[in-house]
Amino acid sequence: MTDPYRTRKLLMHRRQINRLQEAKEQKGYTVVCTALYWKNHIVKCEVALAKGKQQHDKRQTEKERDWERDKQRLFQTNQKRD
Repeated sequence: MTDPYRTRKLLMHRRQINRLQEAKEQKGYTVVCTALYWKNHIVKCEVALAKGKQQHDKRQTEKERDWERDKQRLFQTNQKRD
């Protein structure tokens, strides 16, 4: 059985790897695996650059999540009364 934590070779052109490293280090992007494909013992991985949420986006998402939770609570209490 192979060690899942061993280092693996990334099969990309040097220019592509440099572009990913530059975006990660200078622009603050994150390199994310979007899909994995297996064929026998070989694994292919789709790689993409992702940008994190801004602080105000996080607050808006949290407000929406809280409102949905409160709405569900109100709806359930009204259902029990009927």
